[in-house]
Amino acid sequence: MKFTSILAGAAALAFFSLPALAADYVGGAVKSADIGGKSVLTDANGMTLYTFDKDSAGVTNCYDKCATNWPPLFAAADAKPEGDFTLVDRTDGSKMWAYKGWPLYLWVKDTKPGDTTGDMVGEVWHTAIE
Repeated sequence: MKFTSILAGAAALAFFSLPALAADYVGGAVKSADIGGKSVLTDANGMTLYTFDKDSAGVTNCYDKCATNWPPLFAAADAKPEGDFTLVDRTDGSKMWAYKGWPLYLWVKDTKPGDTTGDMVGEVWHTAIE
């Protein structure tokens, strides 16, 4: 009986420690999740999205090694803007998603949904908050 209670408690803790998904945007390519009491934007897999201070609205400045470490949230070629979500053209001809004009990126060191290890890296990367 005691083992069953411990097992049930561990399962509940694991369930409640995952980010709670709140909403889907742009056909599910972007979601919002409650992470640490904030409504954080994530990709379709629940991985945290980030913005970069060296970008400007509608313009990405993250290429080469930067884009290797901070992969852009690419959009399909036929993607259409929706609400606060817009598209940014990259120099290679691809498109990426932006929120309120700010390009969105993933961070290679986040390993599971709910990770926010990219927040404040170099004091120029920030969790994308809805």
